[in-house]
Amino acid sequence: MPRQPQSSGGDALPQRCQAIEIRVAGLRQLFNAIDPSPFRQRDLDPRAEAFIVDWARDLAIDKPWALVVHLDRPAGRSDEAVALREAIHEYFGQRVVASRRTLRDLFRRGRISLVIALAFLTASIAVGDVVAGYVGEGRLGEVIREGFLIGGWVAMWRPLEVFLYDWWPIRAEGRLLQRLSTMPVRIEYKEAAPADAWRSDWPAVAADRSPSVD
Repeated sequence: MPRQPQSSGGDALPQRCQAIEIRVAGLRQLFNAIDPSPFRQRDLDPRAEAFIVDWARDLAIDKPWALVVHLDRPAGRSDEAVALREAIHEYFGQRVVASRRTLRDLFRRGRISLVIALAFLTASIAVGDVVAGYVGEGRLGEVIREGFLIGGWVAMWRPLEVFLYDWWPIRAEGRLLQRLSTMPVRIEYKEAAPADAWRSDWPAVAADRSPSVD
């Protein structure tokens, strides 16, 4: 008995799932064409990545996410949905690692900036007092002291900016990428297309091998 065309493949979608849906003519459109890495290590196409990430930013955080790829061709190999999921998880997993490294580097620079700023503030106060004492306690001395003090506090702005403002957008982006690196991935196939259309698509196998469809 001939096998029925496969209408979908990949992970089952959880209940109450919020789906990020993307339509492509072939799987190769999802990935960077100039990246020479093997399929599972290849970078996503920048436009595909931006589309997925921007959609994810609008999703509720209290519901599961999933990626549904509407593919304008019939199913090819039975393992292509698994390969696609692994490639997407690998890519966003590497983005999570990069995000954590960026956050660590930011805090390291923040700590160094804080030490430098505190030293500069201390020196500014000391120098201001010395100069003001030399000039005298009149208005000029007060202006000089306040000028050094303001300069010292201006130096504190960078570490305060790091520890108050700069870190949390990176942390939020890392959490979003973490969810994308573990989300279910499903392919919805288009049956009204030539049955051998998968042969010209990447990452299909060579043309001399027959597709295995469950």
